[in-house]
Amino acid sequence: MDEQILKPGDRDYVGALASGLEVLQAFDGDHPRMTLSEVAARTDMDRAKARRFLLTLHALGFVKRTGRQFELTPRVLQLGYAYQASNQYRAVIQQYLEDITAELGESSSLAVLDGDDVVYVVRSAARHRLMAITLSVGTRLPAAYTSMGRVLLAQLPESELAAFLDRIRLERFTESSVIDKAALRCAIDQAREQGYSIVDQELDSGLRSVAVPVFAGSGELLGAINISTNAARVDMETLMKVYLPRLQEAAEAVRRTTR
Repeated sequence: MDEQILKPGDRDYVGALASGLEVLQAFDGDHPRMTLSEVAARTDMDRAKARRFLLTLHALGFVKRTGRQFELTPRVLQLGYAYQASNQYRAVIQQYLEDITAELGESSSLAVLDGDDVVYVVRSAARHRLMAITLSVGTRLPAAYTSMGRVLLAQLPESELAAFLDRIRLERFTESSVIDKAALRCAIDQAREQGYSIVDQELDSGLRSVAVPVFAGSGELLGAINISTNAARVDMETLMKVYLPRLQEAAEAVRRTTR
């Protein structure tokens, strides 16, 4: 089987499967329970189609129904567990991130690129909270405004990066947010040349982070790891001279201990 990505309309593309997964993904932290009409609206499906998928997912045990409300069941976690279990290196990375948190008192995470977002797949959280939202495994953040996102975007082939920059819509989350695509491209190119990225209060006021790509011994890109901190507590010099070397040390340790 080749690695060409199918598109809707291709002979082997199963639209029903894609639609069913779209229904599952419609549920999130802001929409934990929804009516049929709400699911139809969030997935841009007609009510009859959305109803068939919800009832099928209900029959399979992935969705439960209470009156007019639908919500996910714990069985959905089996899908995530299968992903985690198939990537044993994450247990290794978890230990290195926990060592960073114990040493520096800061949160450290591993994320991978998924579409235009980064998805947290391993996290060691410090006691203090950095953002208004709670960051945990599974959290998605816009790649353009995160240090992990920029180092991962820097690993993309030129054609994929160009496509990302063409379709992305930049937002002003804070006064420091990059809203010019040329400036974002420059930041990504800089991350590629330097081997790291620092994002200073572009996604959330007070949030400052540094990230580096992490590779297996085979050369496979495993994701990006970061250290995030509060700008009022940690200055840029400390981030560069203390946190960045510690992160690079962890990335090198992962490379030596994974294949």
